[in-house]
Amino acid sequence: MSVTVKQIAADCGVSEQAVRAWCRRNHVAKDAKGSFAIDETTLSAIYQHYHVDERKQVSQHAKASFATCETFSETVSDASHAPSVPWEVYQDLRRQLEIKDSQIADLSKALVASQESLKAAQVLHGADKQEALLGAAAGAEDLAPDEAVEEGEAWKKKSLLDRIFKR
Repeated sequence: MSVTVKQIAADCGVSEQAVRAWCRRNHVAKDAKGSFAIDETTLSAIYQHYHVDERKQVSQHAKASFATCETFSETVSDASHAPSVPWEVYQDLRRQLEIKDSQIADLSKALVASQESLKAAQVLHGADKQEALLGAAAGAEDLAPDEAVEEGEAWKKKSLLDRIFKR
């Protein structure tokens, strides 16, 4: 089989330099003329490396066979069809997909419910903080002005942790 680097590059949709570089990286032997000696195995490896379907490549170069009445268009169309999936497998996959869809719907509902309860907890926490601040402000109003100033200065001198834990 005499396939040139140019033909392989055209089949793979890459440059000739790319095919030659692949041959050098994979230590493909050279013939007497100095060009790469590409056999069937090497050709298959090159097509596999460049993700080319070998059946299509072979059928493009094949001529019509009179013994089987096989023509170029029939060969290409047969090679391009994907294998069909049995009906039982299809139905099983369909059921699994429906189960997953229902699981996703349930999880979405649970997420919405948890977000709503989080919002309610935040509102409640905010109300508690507001009440605590109003209570502290009311307690400060009951103090004499000098005591309020002293308490305010003492509050500023406390560390952040002391303020948080009200020590």
